[in-house]
Amino acid sequence: MPTDIQAPSIAYLPLLPILIVFGAATLGVLVEAFVPAHQRRLSQVVVAVAGLVASLGAVIYLAADGTSRLVAESALAIDGPALFLQGTLCVLGIGSILLLSERRLDRSGGVVVSQAANAPGSREDLRLAESSHVQTEVYPLAMFALGGMLLFPACNNLLLMFVALEVLSLPLYLMAGLARRRRLLSQEAALKYFLLGAFASAFFLYGVALLYGYAGSVDLGDILTATSQAGKSDGLLYLGVAMLGVGLLFKVGAVPFQAWTPDVYQGSPTPVTALMAACTKVAAFGALLRVFYVGFGTSQWDWRPMLWAVAILTMVVGAILAVTQTDVKRMLAYSSIAHTGFILVGVIAINKSGLSGTLFYLLTYGFTTIASFAVVGLVRDSAGEATHLAQWAGLGKRSPLVAGVFALLLFALAGIPLTSGFMAKFAVFKAATEGGATALVVVGVIASAVTAFFYARVVVLMFFQEPTVDGPTVAVPSAYTAVTIAVGVAFTVILGIVPQPVLDLAGKAATFIR
Repeated sequence: MPTDIQAPSIAYLPLLPILIVFGAATLGVLVEAFVPAHQRRLSQVVVAVAGLVASLGAVIYLAADGTSRLVAESALAIDGPALFLQGTLCVLGIGSILLLSERRLDRSGGVVVSQAANAPGSREDLRLAESSHVQTEVYPLAMFALGGMLLFPACNNLLLMFVALEVLSLPLYLMAGLARRRRLLSQEAALKYFLLGAFASAFFLYGVALLYGYAGSVDLGDILTATSQAGKSDGLLYLGVAMLGVGLLFKVGAVPFQAWTPDVYQGSPTPVTALMAACTKVAAFGALLRVFYVGFGTSQWDWRPMLWAVAILTMVVGAILAVTQTDVKRMLAYSSIAHTGFILVGVIAINKSGLSGTLFYLLTYGFTTIASFAVVGLVRDSAGEATHLAQWAGLGKRSPLVAGVFALLLFALAGIPLTSGFMAKFAVFKAATEGGATALVVVGVIASAVTAFFYARVVVLMFFQEPTVDGPTVAVPSAYTAVTIAVGVAFTVILGIVPQPVLDLAGKAATFIR
């Protein structure tokens, strides 16, 4: 006999930040369909920024309520870490949208391609390279990616987490190939990102299947209960954790799953690179924290040695290979790999200080990274962005303000005192020491010294070398880029001098609901 199937009970208010962003993304698709071409860009910017501001307001409202809850049949967790990361993503997402909106830097009116379907180097592609038309579909794509990022760290169900992973990844695969200049390099980056991302997603899904076979459920709470029971075979658990870890470590850019990072960062449009470097890392680390702290909290001695090895390799490889780079964007890519290792130090601490320190690190790193890539986009030559380090020689004499801002941001990435980077590293290293990972902190300090070398090399190049005769020019940005850089620099300085309010906020948020 047929049985009545009850509809799941869903509380929509806790989901409001996610629903608003997805609603704005859907509205962006309608803008593409019905708004005249000459009005689309401004309409898309207004819809995207308004959606993110409204989502941020919803996050603040939920955080002020202070109640953690499992919603959507326990598939989503609305708790302190989820809301802290969602608020961070909303703010960083606004900066990314503003960078995408910049049209003054390129003489044709933007860094995004006019018609993505044209073959690179074709007659039509060369003609449209100088056109003022912009592929405005990039805005709803970015909003769908940000919606997936908001969903990713809140998932308490591994199957839903896989869906969120794909929702945030697929738009980024497309956006990576939308650079107006150096089209072949951009499309190569998109193809590499897509192929390697597909492999990583397959590993993640296979891990979900193995863990379902182990626990009989894909909910993190049920998996935690299963790991606490005696008499279960741990073979499926170990394989499942390893496979799941591959998918998550790929998204954060950890070694040995980092091969995509330098090529994709270099080939993508710089605003898209900023979005990936800051927002994707925040979302992916949020999911990684939830999986290991909630789902496998009682089996930490099984997976912690694996993360030790990954953290050490990531810090060492990122620091050493960054020294050899001659392209600014590739250098920042390897820098991001090294920072992934530093953040993993906080994850490995397995204590509340480690969780709060990791949340604080993700916030500070996001602001500094978006501002850094925004500055990179200002230095240009006749072919577009001038990213070869030799072209940055003497930049301090051509534009002292831009060079000084970039030097400050590099000092923050290096962890120099009185910057947010120093406080972030201090927070995660202190937590790791309290958690018994002193040896890992020693490796982190040595790797930090190596990273300081290649950051200092760029500063010396800008201020203590003569500019070349045919050197690049520094473009005057519009208010969009100027505001993004100003906010990033302000947070970099303020969180380095007065970090305690945000550290306290991260400390209050550092409790997962199980």
